[in-house]
Amino acid sequence: MREPALTRLMALAPLDGPAVAALTAALALARGVRPRRDIVTEGREIEEPLLLLSGWAARVRLLPDGRRQFLSFLLPGDLIGSSEHPHALAVATVIAMSDVTVCPLPAAEPGSPLHVAYAISRAMDEGHLLAQITRLGRLNAQERITDLLLELHERLTLSGTVAGDGFDLPLTQETLADALGLTSVHVNRMLQQARREGDLQWRVGHVRLSDPAGLARKIGHSPLRVSAR
Repeated sequence: MREPALTRLMALAPLDGPAVAALTAALALARGVRPRRDIVTEGREIEEPLLLLSGWAARVRLLPDGRRQFLSFLLPGDLIGSSEHPHALAVATVIAMSDVTVCPLPAAEPGSPLHVAYAISRAMDEGHLLAQITRLGRLNAQERITDLLLELHERLTLSGTVAGDGFDLPLTQETLADALGLTSVHVNRMLQQARREGDLQWRVGHVRLSDPAGLARKIGHSPLRVSAR
């Protein structure tokens, strides 16, 4: 079975033999990160760019009084700390939300298939951040939850980790509330409503969307596109 991270990168751009070989070699240097541990810390220099191989992480801003805002979730195949300039500082903390495995991100020559895959990945990362701003600024509670779940469904499809429109979701309702600017009580109420309407099935650690295309039409969600091809 192919690594989800490799599956995602190959879905973004056709990778040649040298690219696959470089990624395969990087897998041998994989290391684990326990839940709630920092992968990179805001304000500190990024020691090396990483590729998220398994597990979930989140980009977070922490306020002095302990409040937190989830800016985006990072899934297998996403890049962490990838920058085109030297001595880059992390502009947000990236924290492991579950047991996570990362490896060094292989270098890519400009114009190479791997470089193209990285560029598309970074463009999608920006698109997901913009989607989060739109969710928080303009969508109601039900739309926020549905929009995020549709985004996660689309992203996990790229890595081959969606089965029957269901996917693992290692997030608590409290985490969803923090990510969506809602209370845990409100999130629970909206999920119960979605269950009653037949939009989703939810159990601890897993969610299945009954009709992703229909849900997208219902809230006006469009899949993210960053390339004309």
